[in-house]
Amino acid sequence: MAGVAEPQNRQPRPIPPSQARGPPPHVRRPSLPVDREKTCPLLLRVFTKVGGHHPKEDFAVRGKEPKEEVQIYTWKDATLRELTDLVKEVAPAARKRDAKLSFAFVYPDKNGRFVVRLVGMTYSYGNGRRIDDAKTLEELSFQIGDYLSVAIL
Repeated sequence: MAGVAEPQNRQPRPIPPSQARGPPPHVRRPSLPVDREKTCPLLLRVFTKVGGHHPKEDFAVRGKEPKEEVQIYTWKDATLRELTDLVKEVAPAARKRDAKLSFAFVYPDKNGRFVVRLVGMTYSYGNGRRIDDAKTLEELSFQIGDYLSVAIL
């Protein structure tokens, strides 16, 4: 037989920064839907801002996060469309017909400095224009404890 045996003590390759929070979407296995009747929801801290995302420096000091906060209890299978509809209930600017909502996760990197990572965009009212409506928090590599920054554009 002609074949090459792989060494048993091979060192793992370093993970590129773009994959540090999980494999890319095309590699991930689809997750099973969450039974929302039996699964406890998680607390998602959402920070909204009109015109753009909060800079990462606004999150540097624990307890001094931006004041425009909405706390949402949800599940990891929540879609960006569901979150858009919840934000529209509390942020009047998000209800405008031509409003776009940009979503970003805010979390500390391995050095403890906060990172703002863009994850998707939706329109306030779909009108047949779907950008990232169906993406779920889990598909986007959300981890419990991350903040969600929503820029209303």
